[in-house]
Amino acid sequence: MNVPTDLKYTKSHEWVRIEGDVATIGITDHAQSELGDVVFLDLPEVGRALQQEETFGSVESVKTVSDLYAPIAGEVIETNAALSGQSELVNTDPYQGGWIVKLRIADPAQAEGLLSPEDYQGVIG
Repeated sequence: MNVPTDLKYTKSHEWVRIEGDVATIGITDHAQSELGDVVFLDLPEVGRALQQEETFGSVESVKTVSDLYAPIAGEVIETNAALSGQSELVNTDPYQGGWIVKLRIADPAQAEGLLSPEDYQGVIG
């Protein structure tokens, strides 16, 4: 499984890229592999305020539907519009083209509680 070393992770298999006060969030390579072919994403509205660990949407695959959880609190400032027509980007490019949402971070200290790449590797085995 691909676990980039420049990201933070959650036990629920989301990844986070923090750049200034913006967090880009997606699901990990492990998660997309377990889900199978992604066919639809239910994404939040821009402007929605999310609390840490709040459900903000779902990923539907040929196998199942899985909830998405906010790894960090913040306001949704962008959703990945490309996913509405190309949901398979979550499978083929989970860490770049398959990102899901961007949040304006409400509490930067919450990032300290996220998993390092090494810790996440331990979660997935």
